[in-house]
Amino acid sequence: MLFTDDLPELSEDIGYRGPTACKAAGITYRQLDYWARTGLVEPSVRGATGSGTQRLYGFRDILVLKVVKRLLDTGVSLQQIRVAIQALRERGVEDLAQITLMSDGASVYECTSADEVIDLVQGGQGVFGIAVGRVWREVEGELAELPSERTEDDTQAAHPGDELRARRQARLA
Repeated sequence: MLFTDDLPELSEDIGYRGPTACKAAGITYRQLDYWARTGLVEPSVRGATGSGTQRLYGFRDILVLKVVKRLLDTGVSLQQIRVAIQALRERGVEDLAQITLMSDGASVYECTSADEVIDLVQGGQGVFGIAVGRVWREVEGELAELPSERTEDDTQAAHPGDELRARRQARLA
């Protein structure tokens, strides 16, 4: 299944903290932090606004993180990945699940139909492909098992195991 139209609607106010995003995307926190600071993948739900604030990544952010990780694992340079991600952003995020990314290890090609994939492979350019719709489902499965939070949840009840947050709240009260 390269192309799929039956992907679910996403809630825009649900976010995932950095460690959760790392686990779902299969990356290190160091990679996540670097990519956020350099603008490759910035958190869309809530950015860090200073010391003690938590970035919150949306589902689509984590999807892009996982696609970036897959491209890195296959030998595509971070510079080429930046070009590819920028092109995807310019296209619009809504189309993301409808594409397959193909690469020859040096360049990344965007395919929106099975015919384009076949043409690319027959031309000898595509060596591997990433069906973004399939990655979407993988991320969805990973996140179903991991904690999330709503943007309006800034109370201790949202994070009962967060001792540092409890201390800060007690100091402010």
